[in-house]
Amino acid sequence: MDTSSWRRVGASLLVTAVGAAGLVSAATPNGDGAATVGGSQLVTTWGAADDIAGGTLSDVTVRNVLRTSVGGQDLRIRISNANGDQPLVTDSVYVGRHHSGASVVPGSSRRLTFGGKTTVVLPPGAMAVSDPLPGAVPALTSLTVSLHVVGTTGVITAHNRAMQHSYKSTSGDHAADESATSYQTESSPWYFLNAAIVEAPHQVETVATLGDSITSSVGTTIDTNRRWPDVLADRYGQLPEPRRLAISNEGISGNRVLGGVAKAGSAGASALARLDKDVLTKPGVRTVLLLEGINDIYAGATADELIDGYRQLIARVHASGRCIVGGTLTPVGGSFVYTPEKEAARQAVNSFIRSSGEFDGVVDFDAATRDPADPSRLQAAYDGGDGLHPNDAGNQAMGHAADLNTLRCN
Repeated sequence: MDTSSWRRVGASLLVTAVGAAGLVSAATPNGDGAATVGGSQLVTTWGAADDIAGGTLSDVTVRNVLRTSVGGQDLRIRISNANGDQPLVTDSVYVGRHHSGASVVPGSSRRLTFGGKTTVVLPPGAMAVSDPLPGAVPALTSLTVSLHVVGTTGVITAHNRAMQHSYKSTSGDHAADESATSYQTESSPWYFLNAAIVEAPHQVETVATLGDSITSSVGTTIDTNRRWPDVLADRYGQLPEPRRLAISNEGISGNRVLGGVAKAGSAGASALARLDKDVLTKPGVRTVLLLEGINDIYAGATADELIDGYRQLIARVHASGRCIVGGTLTPVGGSFVYTPEKEAARQAVNSFIRSSGEFDGVVDFDAATRDPADPSRLQAAYDGGDGLHPNDAGNQAMGHAADLNTLRCN
């Protein structure tokens, strides 16, 4: 959003048309992962999957930068200690409009509370959702979420290789500081940040993109929001508000459908293990877009084994009352993954995705990115340099591969 647009929504982050009292009524589940509030529902406008960052943090403030997909009212932030081994204590969490680097637009910061309190304690494995901040949050807008860590953490719940810099402060609580002065250390993960939730018109729902580094969009330019799920969000953002869908990016670099547990430096728990926590518990998720399996094939899984894993994901998503769309696996020729046998497995898996009819729809990422002269390889213009990860142009092509109606769970 440009500067003039921000002037239209006022000087503060969230514009409150009326007093805070009476803005939010009691939310009730509607059976499809959303909570309905009158003629609207809670949807996840931004999300990230929980992994583990190395080391510990002690009496510092972390400043995360996220970008909304759809706009809405009454922002809530979900923070996570899902992979922690001891309680996470924070006494200061602020949301603001991102300016540049670690700086916040002056006058835009607002403090979050949790159950009316500024301090929240998250036991190991737990998450916490903030109280709503009354007012409007625009679509496709970068926000900062700054969190002061009290004491010393154990294992850090984070999202690695975010393709967005976050920042760590010097010692102390600097969550309310809008300048970048105290934030001397640039980092690659999102710390403790799991979801941003808004109240949106009831027609608006969330698509969760479940995948690996190609969904996390490793290989794109950092700090530019050029991931293919961002491109997809941009496309929906051009539609009238009732036709928009929110996007929650649930990719983890190195992730697999089968096997794998979360540990420091790992590729996260498998898609089968993390489906409920990372996807089905996020408000408003109606459609799952699955693009995952290259790491399974690299690790030695057969096409039949991977397809069996897909079938488990399909059954569980359907049992939850949602839809699941299959994304074909992108080319790997010229990468460390490639062997003729593994290419045959990729082709067999893609044939299943395209023709089995077991998914509720298909997005053919393979067709969108492959080299017509050698379909085992990415187009040269789309290759991020390793034969595996699409670059900015490749992500642009992937973000345009889906028919927008394919992702509507009708």
